[in-house]
Amino acid sequence: MKYAFLVVFALTFAQCGQEVHETAKAPTAWYLQNRKPLITKPYLELPLGSIQPSGWLKDQLLRMASGLTGNLDSIYPEVVGPRNGWLGGDGDGWERGPYWIDGLLPLAYILDDEGLKRKAQHWVEWTLTHQREDGYIGPVPFLEEPEPEPGLQRGMREDWWPKMVMLKVLQQYYTATGDARVIDCLTKYFRYQLQELPQRPLDFLTLWANRRGGDNLMIVYWLYNITGDAFLLDLGDLIQEQTYPWAQVFTNPENDRDPGQPWYYSQIKRYPFDTSEINALTVSKLAGMHTVNFAQSLKQPIVHYQKSHDIREVEAVHKALRDVKKYHGQPQGMYGGDEPLHGNNPVQGIEFCSIAEEMFSLETNLTITGDIAFADQIERIAYNALPTQADDDFRTRQYFQAANQVALNPAADHTFERQNHMGTDFVYGVLTGYPCCTCNMHQSWPKMVQSLYFATPDRGVAALLYAPSEVELIVGDSTRLKIVEETGYPFRELIQFTLHPEREDRFPFHLRVPEWCSDPVVKVNGQPWEEPDRQGVLMIDRTWKDGDQVVLTLPMSVKATSWYQFAKAIERGPLVYALKIESRQETGFVSDRFRSFTQVHAASPWNFALIENKLTDLDQSIKVVEHEWDGRYPWNLENAPIALKISAVRLPEWQLSDGIPSLPAVWGRYRGPDLQPEEITLIPYGCTTLRITEFPVCRLE
Repeated sequence: MKYAFLVVFALTFAQCGQEVHETAKAPTAWYLQNRKPLITKPYLELPLGSIQPSGWLKDQLLRMASGLTGNLDSIYPEVVGPRNGWLGGDGDGWERGPYWIDGLLPLAYILDDEGLKRKAQHWVEWTLTHQREDGYIGPVPFLEEPEPEPGLQRGMREDWWPKMVMLKVLQQYYTATGDARVIDCLTKYFRYQLQELPQRPLDFLTLWANRRGGDNLMIVYWLYNITGDAFLLDLGDLIQEQTYPWAQVFTNPENDRDPGQPWYYSQIKRYPFDTSEINALTVSKLAGMHTVNFAQSLKQPIVHYQKSHDIREVEAVHKALRDVKKYHGQPQGMYGGDEPLHGNNPVQGIEFCSIAEEMFSLETNLTITGDIAFADQIERIAYNALPTQADDDFRTRQYFQAANQVALNPAADHTFERQNHMGTDFVYGVLTGYPCCTCNMHQSWPKMVQSLYFATPDRGVAALLYAPSEVELIVGDSTRLKIVEETGYPFRELIQFTLHPEREDRFPFHLRVPEWCSDPVVKVNGQPWEEPDRQGVLMIDRTWKDGDQVVLTLPMSVKATSWYQFAKAIERGPLVYALKIESRQETGFVSDRFRSFTQVHAASPWNFALIENKLTDLDQSIKVVEHEWDGRYPWNLENAPIALKISAVRLPEWQLSDGIPSLPAVWGRYRGPDLQPEEITLIPYGCTTLRITEFPVCRLE
């Protein structure tokens, strides 16, 4: 039944796509392509549910289904229960309900789980059936702002920002079901927006919609590609005008920057913007930009680029990514930011919402630009930062994680938020820190699954992220195709695809070559395929038959990279490695607001420095140990499929300060014979809870 809908859905999109570029030599692919005047997209999204995870990735999603994602309504009922405003209630009516459904709905349809679908449908149905005559969607506004109620965000019901999250939910629901009510609802809502925004701009209640307008614009263009309604382009122009000018901020010169710039809550909140203040803002400023806003902003210039055709908007995002790595970056692909961007010290916190939102921004950019650098960054985040921030059962999470963390308890003073959260930012809990992440973290894994494969305008298929999975789509001359991907990636080098077209047909198969891999090997049915890559993509264009196999081998080499105060991190392929630290846990409690939580303490030494002369020839200094692994869930110390062994020395003077392992200044100092080298074990960052990732370096006499 699912496959039958896939065919109908693809044919419907094909009819839309045939109007897109009349000058093309052949019709566009079977999947939704941009209409003029939007650019032609190089990669086309597949309907939700077309891609199925397998192996450890399916296990990850099943853990989410039995954990917080599938059960948040019973674990956090005061917010996402029946009182929620998105269900018609008088309780919480802002972002947290839609946040949850933005992850629950794709999880439900990817797993084809009827129980989870019913939970998500309850929210979708209320939104579709309670739209006002003027087009407004969402919680019913109060005649008077209600009295504050602890733990609930009851007011601001007409704020544009939470509705942007529900727009994403409705779009995903449509791609999974084809429910035409979505198109009617969005058309009415966008007409309402076009009428209301001149009087009530994006920031009329809060700054969030102004900073995150790219999410709104993205759905406007998506609907335009389906209906062709010209008013949507006018609305897009208005949204762009009222959205924070991220491309300009990203490209502002770095000279004369002022580290004392007021942090994000004191930045511009009103439209039209104060250009003098905007001109002073850059990504390099310490405490100058909200981290989740930044993560979401990374899509905004590129979403608009679809209409502007101005390549400088794409270049601005690349510059932002370079700058955030330079000034705030950590090895796992994220950046120091305990609410605002806050420098690149490896003890600095990273918010879970930032991970989820940056992944989605990069996934959006990938399909619009085809630039595989975005895919490389997605994998770096997903296979390092993402797994460790939630526990194995997906029942608790950290609000912040850090590259170097060896004590997770209220006494560890990592962040300025300590005064607001009673030391709960780094411990594992349900409501520790701010509860936004409790609701927003769920979109990360399901949307990554949706980005494993894309259709291509040449009626082919592209595998741009790698994980054990299957996909079904239409290619070539209306041929149904199933691909089975078997792999131990990112822990192993070999990726095997078995293709099952319903009949022999010719179509291209695009494979990404990661930037870190210099010598990929491709074999088709055992024979080498000598096709040069095109900007990081190998294209195998041939006639395929059932059972054809493609084996992609991505050799992984070890390297040491430099970070904060010349500290070194060890990387291999897509993975960053961190010190394996044994730990002990205990339960903590500071107030009802944060509930109980889990503290984690180191139970083995952690204060190691790498030895300088061992870093000059890593192939000789590091031993790669591949453990026996049957593909089970890998993200913990016990199941880590791979480890690296290297010599290091312990530094007695490196001790905790206020509960955090601030790096000692030892680079270039000659150490005496009392420091004896010993072998340490590094495991993938995503398998750790406690870790040292950025190591000081010393010389031995």
